[in-house]
Amino acid sequence: MMKNFAYYRPRTKEEAVGLLDSKWGTTELLAGGTDLLDLQKQYIAQPDKVISIKGVGLTGIKVAGDSVQIGAGTKLAEIAEHAELQKLFPAITIAAGDIGGPQIRNMGTLGGNLCQRNRCWYFRDEPTVCLLKGGDKCFALDGENRYHAIFTQGHKCVIVNPSTLAPGLMVLGAKAKVQGPQGEREVELAKFFKAPASATDREHTLEPNDLVLSVTIPVAEGVKNASYEVRHKQAYDWPLAQAAVAFKLDGAKASGVKIVLGHVAPTPMIAEAAAQALEGKDVTEETAAAAGKAAAEGAKPLSQNAYKVKLVEVAVKRAILTAAGQKKYWET
Repeated sequence: MMKNFAYYRPRTKEEAVGLLDSKWGTTELLAGGTDLLDLQKQYIAQPDKVISIKGVGLTGIKVAGDSVQIGAGTKLAEIAEHAELQKLFPAITIAAGDIGGPQIRNMGTLGGNLCQRNRCWYFRDEPTVCLLKGGDKCFALDGENRYHAIFTQGHKCVIVNPSTLAPGLMVLGAKAKVQGPQGEREVELAKFFKAPASATDREHTLEPNDLVLSVTIPVAEGVKNASYEVRHKQAYDWPLAQAAVAFKLDGAKASGVKIVLGHVAPTPMIAEAAAQALEGKDVTEETAAAAGKAAAEGAKPLSQNAYKVKLVEVAVKRAILTAAGQKKYWET
């Protein structure tokens, strides 16, 4: 039976933060609820308090010259369908439009996508006491791990971070505005995530009494960007591997290249070797493929997921060619 809890509906961000506790597990934030309700039904989240932030005013998209601000409570569907965002940041709108189905996109929010818990089936299985639920073992290391990380070096837990918006936001240099007990601060998305290793960790660097207010993305003239996901099927599925890219083009030559991988490591992963492989070169099928191979270097797949190495190569290559306008996202 789901545990009884007190339900709060604050009207300001300060009131919401004031209701949060200083340790994980006792309070949960409710925005779209697409992850929280699952966690409660799976007895992973058993809070004393649920705090709805729907009335706090964290929604909306503001385009203002040199930056775009997206409220943390903005629905994924609104992000995917926003005409100006589609022109400026296809790496984000494409990813948002591919999340779940229409029901999920009309309920899920930007902040929820960034802060959601992982989808490892051992973590989500109620009776399994894994590392992230107070146990002493990551069962995926020598268990069923075909959907887990392939970049596993130094990690006690081999989940993949589930956020599909994170890679695109990271290559675009986005920052999150966060409200805590001491006031507001900015956090670079590149420093927003961490690899959890215990029950007191989360998949991000926030404190239990922090609230994400918005994400700001700088608008840089001439930056080409795209995101590409490889899945078992194109609809209603989680990515097996994802790549987001951003760069400028001088003729066909790429500069300022940034590449981030998703769904292959415990955090969204900056692929520096891949970016260096493309930097200063003309964007062609061959150079895009070389960047893909560089992105996969260093992978240490588990017993069942070596296939993901090739998927990383494919995702990076296709993201680069899509950003350069040489392929459409849906082309194979």
